[in-house]
Amino acid sequence: MKTGMASDDARAETPGRWLRAMSDTWPRVTCRLLEAGEPVVTRVLIAEVRGSAPREPGACMLVSQSGIYGTIGGGNLEWQAMRAAQSLSGPRSVQVRRLVLGRELGQCCGGVVQLWLERFTPADLPFLRRAAHAGSRDSVAAIVTEVSGQGVVRRLLQRGGAQPRLRFSASSDENTTLVERIERDRAPLWLYGAGHVAQALIRLVADLPFEVTWIDSRAELLPTPLPDNVHPLCVRTPTNTVNSAPAGARFLVMTHDHALDYALCRKVLERNDFAWLGLIGSKSKGARFRSRLARDGIAAETIARLVSPIGIEGVNNKWPAAIAVAVAAQLLQGLKSPAPGGAPGDSPSADAHGPVAAALRRAPPVGATPEAFADTCTSPDCAACAAARRPANS
Repeated sequence: MKTGMASDDARAETPGRWLRAMSDTWPRVTCRLLEAGEPVVTRVLIAEVRGSAPREPGACMLVSQSGIYGTIGGGNLEWQAMRAAQSLSGPRSVQVRRLVLGRELGQCCGGVVQLWLERFTPADLPFLRRAAHAGSRDSVAAIVTEVSGQGVVRRLLQRGGAQPRLRFSASSDENTTLVERIERDRAPLWLYGAGHVAQALIRLVADLPFEVTWIDSRAELLPTPLPDNVHPLCVRTPTNTVNSAPAGARFLVMTHDHALDYALCRKVLERNDFAWLGLIGSKSKGARFRSRLARDGIAAETIARLVSPIGIEGVNNKWPAAIAVAVAAQLLQGLKSPAPGGAPGDSPSADAHGPVAAALRRAPPVGATPEAFADTCTSPDCAACAAARRPANS
């Protein structure tokens, strides 16, 4: 599709492109782009914020020839960051830039932002694949990046979790350290049913912070392709999957069968370790279900956790997509925003005693001399560590 321009513009028409959300951890998305043939992918990270800024430390975007993935807040900050990413060249693959949002960029936020820009090429794929794999496990991994006059060294820590999610330090323009936790920070959502509302909801959650397991017994209603954060599961008996969901998951029940809806709700309530349970339907359906659950011996305080009807108030349209928007908004209301430099509200609990935590504690404050992180990587065959142990002139 081409968008027409005003008649007095020298360009008659120009192709447009979508600004895409970051659909997975940044190492995984970077791997996919490089494996698809991108010669260079540059990551732009909010490393530090003083005062007010559009995004929190840890927010990042990827800039490649094919487009932009993720966001650091839009506006002039993102525009300037994109230009800087596209012009990053030379032997040094990491740069740090300090921007004063008010004076330099004319943004009303008025804070000061440290941008971390790092360039990746196909030569970095071995390390990125290790980071992508480590970040997809239940345990939390972290990447330690040290920049000095002798170059850039990255190390992967693969055990344990840590608070906070990011630590940045700089003793000079040429000596910086970044310790960053890599984890999937999307809230688990188990969606039962693949009808009109469910399919409309799937189209919405592609760009929202949820990891969706989508269950139905009808394979013909689970289309392909699906967003990276949606995982279909076609099973003959959906109730058998309830106990496979992790503790703290959100459940959304909207199947084609009221008897199945009830069985699913009862099984979720019997677990009673979920973050949220929603059931599509009218007030009368919700009332009947609650009455039957009470007769079946479910405690009143547990039944009270069942949300039905679902969706935020004020959306009265019955179009499936309108209902999906109301439900998505309700799901978002239950998510906590990530604290500056901290973990997202629904992140897994972190182990404060593992090697990742130790690295984060050892990362010096801004202005101190960065400490070496030798011998902290738990992977003996880490390519980056092996490179770091070689003499500088090898």
